[in-house]
Amino acid sequence: MIVYIWWPLADEYLAYMDWRGPWWLYLDWLLIGIFSFMTITLVAGADIRNDLLIVIVGLAGGLVIEAWGTQTNLWFYYTAERPPLWIIPAWPISALSIDRITKLLHRTTLWIDQRAAMFSKQSPPGSIYKIFYWVIFLAFMGIMVEFIAPTFDKPFTWFALLICSYLIVTPTDHKQALLIFVAGTGLGYFLERWGTTRECWTYYNFQTPPIFAVLAHGLAAVAFWRSTVYLTKLLGRLTTLDRLQISRSWD
Repeated sequence: MIVYIWWPLADEYLAYMDWRGPWWLYLDWLLIGIFSFMTITLVAGADIRNDLLIVIVGLAGGLVIEAWGTQTNLWFYYTAERPPLWIIPAWPISALSIDRITKLLHRTTLWIDQRAAMFSKQSPPGSIYKIFYWVIFLAFMGIMVEFIAPTFDKPFTWFALLICSYLIVTPTDHKQALLIFVAGTGLGYFLERWGTTRECWTYYNFQTPPIFAVLAHGLAAVAFWRSTVYLTKLLGRLTTLDRLQISRSWD
């Protein structure tokens, strides 16, 4: 599917390679490494029912994010599309990968939580996550405001700022949000590093990449998670109502 969706880009890239010489020197090993890693994480613990919802949220959320960034000229693609549709499938792919990374981080922190609870009864692990949550997310808001300041005249930017502010000030699970943010930021660095150094996309300040862009992957992952949880609850209620209506019809 990846090759099919991005074949025009792959075809253009392969045209520059000299297959008669040391072709392996021309391969984009960073891109190969990124997609190999994401492929491994995708198949690890795959669940069609849950993954389908993540994919849907990732597609919708990715379209909104790319539309905001390209329409306000915070970043632009070499194809000059605003936004390019070929980049949208990358968002659900990364969302699934981040979901797997977060689950691994959660298992890793369980051992730390248990040891911390044994030695510090007055300061349970949950309070530590809350402290780190507020420090990291408030710092992100400061970085975000500074980065998007040139586009404060755009309504789309204020909408994005309000959404981010709402997500930050209404945490439903400090630890889960923090782990997702870390996972998204970690994967986001390599994605942004590849895209900006290859000039596939470029930010208005021409950094490769800007710190905001890297951290924004973390917050986007949190937004996708919150949306997925909300939709899961909504679908659960609708299913319950349908079952109730069916039982009443039989009565």
